[in-house]
Amino acid sequence: MIIGVDLGGTRIRAACLDSDLNILNRTETLTLGEEGPDRVIDRMIETIRQVWPQGEKVEGIGVSSPGPLDPATGVVLAPPNLPGWRDIPLAQRLREAFDTTTYVGNDANVAVLAEVARGAAVGCKHAIYVTLSTGIGGGVLIDGRLLLGYGGFAAEIGHMVMVIDGQELRLEQVAAGLALARQAREGIEQGRQSIMLDMAQGDLSRIDSKIVGQAAHQGDALALDIVQRAGHVIGLGLTSLLHLFNPEIIVIGGGVSQIGDLLFQPMQAAMRASVIYEGYIDRLRIEKAALGEDVSIIGAAALVHTQGGLIPLLE
Repeated sequence: MIIGVDLGGTRIRAACLDSDLNILNRTETLTLGEEGPDRVIDRMIETIRQVWPQGEKVEGIGVSSPGPLDPATGVVLAPPNLPGWRDIPLAQRLREAFDTTTYVGNDANVAVLAEVARGAAVGCKHAIYVTLSTGIGGGVLIDGRLLLGYGGFAAEIGHMVMVIDGQELRLEQVAAGLALARQAREGIEQGRQSIMLDMAQGDLSRIDSKIVGQAAHQGDALALDIVQRAGHVIGLGLTSLLHLFNPEIIVIGGGVSQIGDLLFQPMQAAMRASVIYEGYIDRLRIEKAALGEDVSIIGAAALVHTQGGLIPLLE
């Protein structure tokens, strides 16, 4: 048995999984991060106890956590969505509570382990996972091994710096959910007509990426411009990843990805136009993420199989 835990800014979810990473039993509770790290960790321990298998050997505990963190030590360094968390020895606290091996991994990084183990990228040794959500994150698998980097900070896909319209910007500043909503509000404030204002009941602050996507599907010119530009910029960012890592598959998840072809078509067109050699893309698979919100729990459990990402998931 393996215990997988998803520590999120809103919820703590825990599950018991078998050795094939099938979820057998799960539970969840609110994180209540404003109460501070000690209370949150106590809540994690109680949540794990609720799914702990009686009379069965537990191979280990894996935790998917917001970063930045040090996967070698299991210390959570400074997550922006968990107030007061600074250099918190999370793995040590859980080892002391349960007397079992414990690993902690960055939530975006471990998602690629989950999709390769049980999702859209099963069997792939060279895979990239990208989540297009409020921000943009991701994980990279090379020769079956999780790319961690020196200190464990690798694969911050959303923070690639690009020159866009003469400005030095990070990818997520242009193409993440918050960026799409901001561009929509700015366009309306500058006088562009859009059904998005009616969809938000006249309140600009209510416009989010979901509304932008819905308006684009209804043919709204402003929304289409925003989505197509985002797809183009994401495609350029992914081209850089192709040149660096030469993956066999890119798995794309997150709420913004639900916009679908209106986002994916300009993305793929940009990749094909900017790649230096067609061999990077001719056999490349681009798939939508398959695991939904289970990705964090399964990815956390996969940390146990891979000793925190230090050994290959696949031989």
